[in-house]
Amino acid sequence: MAFEHKSVLLEETIEGLAIKPDGIYVDGTLGGGGHAYEVCRRLSNKGSFIGIDQDAAAIEAASERLLSFGERVTIIRSNYCNMKLRLHEIGIDKVDGIVLDLGVSSYQLDTADRGFSYRADAPLDMRMDTRQSVTAKDIVNGYSEMDLFRIIRDYGEDKFAKNIAKHIVAEREKGPIETTGQLAEIIKQSIPMKVQKTSGHPAKRTFQAIRIECNRELEVLRDSLDDMIDILNPGGRICIITFHSLEDRIVKGIFKKNENPCTCPSTFPMCVCGKVSKGRVVTKKPVLPSEEEMEENSRSKSAKLRIFERR
Repeated sequence: MAFEHKSVLLEETIEGLAIKPDGIYVDGTLGGGGHAYEVCRRLSNKGSFIGIDQDAAAIEAASERLLSFGERVTIIRSNYCNMKLRLHEIGIDKVDGIVLDLGVSSYQLDTADRGFSYRADAPLDMRMDTRQSVTAKDIVNGYSEMDLFRIIRDYGEDKFAKNIAKHIVAEREKGPIETTGQLAEIIKQSIPMKVQKTSGHPAKRTFQAIRIECNRELEVLRDSLDDMIDILNPGGRICIITFHSLEDRIVKGIFKKNENPCTCPSTFPMCVCGKVSKGRVVTKKPVLPSEEEMEENSRSKSAKLRIFERR
């Protein structure tokens, strides 16, 4: 199956980057290379583009898609949390723009044997990087009931988290839960039918929660943003597309902290903490997809774009 992923908020992201033809740009979630292609198209022969992704299928697809741009493009298989180190290894310490398009790609969802989707029966995997050892199966069968409850409540924001965790633990005592179909059925049995009729697929939130835990998505985001802002040149921009409130909250909070890091009490006549602003939040409110985009691509409905500019 070809790696296909329709890039969300494509025009808005490209515009938000304010691309300099001779600049250095990084996409930390390369995917199929949709945003990357549009960035590369706007670069001169002096410009550089570095694409980073932890998914081998994404690396292969993007390498092919960006082939025509030749030596302007460097592709690295890694998690974006290693961006600063990986760039330093190839002699780059400052860049002019960074893109992150978070969450799971259409390809990952539509490739059943990756185990991301509750709509097909496949092994419980959910690893974005297949080199890592921990899978969704390990989490579902190995976590305590309390830990399952915590991740489903916090990362899935599911009000039936306690009941779902209880049902998972009861079922796995009969034998290991090995497939997405098994898990989806257990979740279905944990949620009242009247709620299921009005709330979309019952497994959606739990699958999101387990995927986030399996790939440490929020931890990686929280621990990486300050470093990314630090490696931007003055005037350089970072554009981040999120797909749920947990990610968006982290991005919004860290952008705000970097714009105004002062920790002095409001009663102080002047700042004495010495913390200096690193730049400004370009998007006071997040940029949302147009009605047209949401109609064309239903997966864009929850997308939000936030932009920060380095001073």
